[in-house]
Amino acid sequence: MSETGDSDEIQSANTLRERVGWNRFYDWFLMDGNRFVVTGLLALVVFGAFVGVSTVVVPSLQTAIKSADTVETMFSTMIGSVITGTTLVVTISQLVISQENGPLGDQRQRMSDAMDFRTYATDIFETAPEADPAKFLRQLLEANERRADALEEQLADNDDEELRRQVGELLDSLRENADKTIDKLDGEQFGTFGVLGAALDYNYSWKIYQIERITEEFADSLDEDDDEAFHALETALTMFGPAREQIKTLYFQWELVDLSRYILYAAVPALVVAGTMLAFVGGPTFPGATLGVPNVTWVVGAAFTITLVPFLLFLTYILRVVVVAKHTLAIGPFVLRQSYSE
Repeated sequence: MSETGDSDEIQSANTLRERVGWNRFYDWFLMDGNRFVVTGLLALVVFGAFVGVSTVVVPSLQTAIKSADTVETMFSTMIGSVITGTTLVVTISQLVISQENGPLGDQRQRMSDAMDFRTYATDIFETAPEADPAKFLRQLLEANERRADALEEQLADNDDEELRRQVGELLDSLRENADKTIDKLDGEQFGTFGVLGAALDYNYSWKIYQIERITEEFADSLDEDDDEAFHALETALTMFGPAREQIKTLYFQWELVDLSRYILYAAVPALVVAGTMLAFVGGPTFPGATLGVPNVTWVVGAAFTITLVPFLLFLTYILRVVVVAKHTLAIGPFVLRQSYSE
């Protein structure tokens, strides 16, 4: 599976996962998985690793606690880290919110740009654009399919068999890709990753490039009506770029605000646990063993994991944001990394 596509390969895979070569678990972990579930999974891994290492190292954690201020050092550091991290997250939230503030002129320009885009979309949809992002994208994809049908009908009597073959392959790929994306959009609401995840699957950039390549390569076989049909489809495809970018921007802002709120929620129990461990737990506090592991190891491992939850939440949310940002760096017919094996 190659990283860059061959221009002779007209069709492309129908999902981002297939195009970049992820396996299902990696795709779930980075993109589709519920961030709370992914955070819980990472917490279990941290807890298991802590207990596992504590049972095999020499001296053991139980011995270290009796002979040194291990618990005090560990959790005093965690208190400082949680407070610092929470302050950082609040700062990020303030930066996101500050983007929504501005003088009246800036707000008027934002409104004007949004209405201009919807007016342009009306010309393509031939009906009023939907207000819901998922339904708007569905309208746009359906417009792509209608214009693909019109292009196919326009070229039905063209004498160039190779032109008709390549266009047919491109349009079949477009319809299949659009249908799968529409299926993923059904029932999705903005505020979840489902809307943006579906939008990422539609490979509009490669389709625009193929239209440009085909119209140049077969220019001698195309008349004015053929060129107009190609241009109409390309126009509908280019609308998908800014629409996806706007939804991505709104989603990022939504996610970062939610992330700030969740970390603030998680920081309170993390501080309580860290403070409790610092004040009351020592070597003799939890005598005995369970499943062959000293009880103090279970307690310290669980407490350490709980104090890490704010960081793990931050990690899982930001990981998805940066992965999405990486795969949407380019807008238009630029393909930064792609594979085309079906």
